[in-house]
Amino acid sequence: MSIQMSIKNRVRGIALMTGVAVLGDAMLFVVLPIYWQTFGLDAVWQIGLLLSINRLIRLPVNPLVGLFYKHFQLRTGVILALVIAIITTASYGLLHDFWGLLMMRACWGIGWSLLRLGGFLSIVNITDDSNRGKYIGLYNGLWGLGSLCGMLSGGILVDQTSVMFVTTLFSIIGLCFLPFVWRIIPKHTNDTEQAKASLPGTSIRSPYFSLVLMTGGSVGLVIFGLFSSTLSPLIGRIYAGEWNFLTLAIGAATLTGLIQAVRWGWEPWVAPFYGKKIDASRSLYPMLLVPLLIAGVLFVVLGSLNSIAMLLICLFIFQMSSTLLVTATDTFAANAAAKTDRVKAMTLYTIFVDVGAALGPLLSYLIMSIYEVNVVYFLAGSFLLMLAMVWIIFAKYSPYAYRSASPAPGHQD
Repeated sequence: MSIQMSIKNRVRGIALMTGVAVLGDAMLFVVLPIYWQTFGLDAVWQIGLLLSINRLIRLPVNPLVGLFYKHFQLRTGVILALVIAIITTASYGLLHDFWGLLMMRACWGIGWSLLRLGGFLSIVNITDDSNRGKYIGLYNGLWGLGSLCGMLSGGILVDQTSVMFVTTLFSIIGLCFLPFVWRIIPKHTNDTEQAKASLPGTSIRSPYFSLVLMTGGSVGLVIFGLFSSTLSPLIGRIYAGEWNFLTLAIGAATLTGLIQAVRWGWEPWVAPFYGKKIDASRSLYPMLLVPLLIAGVLFVVLGSLNSIAMLLICLFIFQMSSTLLVTATDTFAANAAAKTDRVKAMTLYTIFVDVGAALGPLLSYLIMSIYEVNVVYFLAGSFLLMLAMVWIIFAKYSPYAYRSASPAPGHQD
């Protein structure tokens, strides 16, 4: 029982430290597209590169992080990641040079790899197909509170104060949490190592896992990359900043922060609930297909709206569908990884998600340098709908059964 509690504390501890670490990064996605000149930038393409480089750097780093957790304590990785987060967040306010900021964003990518992969591996190790969705939802929901605070308070405070004030505040918060790592984060990462080799399953080269990887990359591209980095321009296209609350002017950055924060606010409850539904469902493909279809349709609609009220309504619906989609995709990947080489499978999955997340802002702002933001959303929605069609065809004709991610009876992999 004590070992089990220690594993639970590990997952909660990683989620808490991750939430504190992402404050500055979440704030940047809301503030940078609007106040980019304050950061010393002189071209729009630099916004996309700064929002992408931390994800691009994770591509070669993720396999090394997997090796790191085989040889070093989890506590060591979390401490290192939190120190990186503190330094890089402070640099966003101190540096007013594109190349300096680019280097700091790359460093943050290394810190995020340490946090994210460690969290995934912990959950895969301590769960099974009957509860894995619930724990993945809980983990995502808890660390998402950091993004909630970063986007909400970051957008509001920058509108009312300055970038320097906000980045300094977030760095101090991270510094205050640093001593608690020794109490919250356990030393070891593989308390359930004995369960690895005995579980039957598919190869990571199976068609099913390949489609899971494609879906993870698409979610990274559209939700973590494109949507997060282009919501401010999307709102600014039709919102003139005419709303006020008490004595505060609600600017585009504040409104963007509020909308982004809504998702992270309900995730600690919605994501575990949907994860439990996935665990209990006998027909699991619809658990992924429904939010995928909704997200695709809404992306097409969002780019064509000219009413701020209708835009907000559709954005809230999209945020709910994105919570369900991320929970389902992570659960599908974790269930498949539990039946094969866990470190290799989850490393591949995080790489695909990071590739998508890295390309999202970069491709978005390249397209926006030629066309309007609505074109970006139309293309993204069409892409998600095509991916949904691939899943529908796969579910109908594939010999693979999702629950175990293994070949159906009579089929040899």
